[in-house]
Amino acid sequence: MSNLNASEYVSFEQIKQTKPDGTAFWSARDLANVLEYTQWRNFANVIEKAMLACRNSGFEVAHHFAEVSKMIQMPKGATKAVPDYELTRYACYLIVQNGDPRKKRIALGQTYFAIQTRRQEVADTFNQLDEDNKRLVIRGEVKQWNQMLAEAACRAGLITDLEYATFQNAGYRGLYGGLDVAGIHARKQLKPKEKILDFMGSEELAANLFRITQAESKLEREQVQGADAANLAHHEVGIEVRAAIERVGGTMPENLPTPEKSISQVQREQLELLKKNPGQLMLDE
Repeated sequence: MSNLNASEYVSFEQIKQTKPDGTAFWSARDLANVLEYTQWRNFANVIEKAMLACRNSGFEVAHHFAEVSKMIQMPKGATKAVPDYELTRYACYLIVQNGDPRKKRIALGQTYFAIQTRRQEVADTFNQLDEDNKRLVIRGEVKQWNQMLAEAACRAGLITDLEYATFQNAGYRGLYGGLDVAGIHARKQLKPKEKILDFMGSEELAANLFRITQAESKLEREQVQGADAANLAHHEVGIEVRAAIERVGGTMPENLPTPEKSISQVQREQLELLKKNPGQLMLDE
């Protein structure tokens, strides 16, 4: 799975459609083309097997395989209505699991929809968490991506602690409208040894996670070299993330409330809870 390049999944992303409520779906006709089925009747057989698997799994078939019509272009400019389905991500997953395993596209589809289905499961679970547990999850992601960003910065030529601190401040200033680490620390009224990332809510942490992931990607993608160029790249990413927040009418990160509990305190409380309920997952509460 890890040997497959993300670019190979582009075709599956390109045919994905979105309903007004934000729900993603795929046209069966479009999916058949991507999976290189030239005859609809052959693909219809695969759909029938997937429907049976869906029903046997205890799910409502009509929910995952919604019957619709699709207009296709005929010779001489005429159009014709043909049967189609609006497929959920799970329906697509069942289809590729029941497809011709000799097709490379089927193998790609199995990996792609397995990953996407798992991501949706994780997202659904995440949405059920309370604020403190959301903070724990995102803070963990931030730690991992900050390490990757530090490695990318090192490859760009940043060696000393001072150089990396300047690089970090460049990103913060872009995202926080000119505030650096010290300025954010003061605005949050934190004690000298308290870390700003440990006193961010989930929304603020998510904004910083986006900054960090995009900065790491930009350094790698553009093969940025030199401290000045790296600082500029990080600052530009911060500015773009801030602009995106503004475009959607969001609250600027410096104006978001500061949680009363630090991440460390939340973590201690969750560990104590886990000790008292060893049979439960920490994030089930």
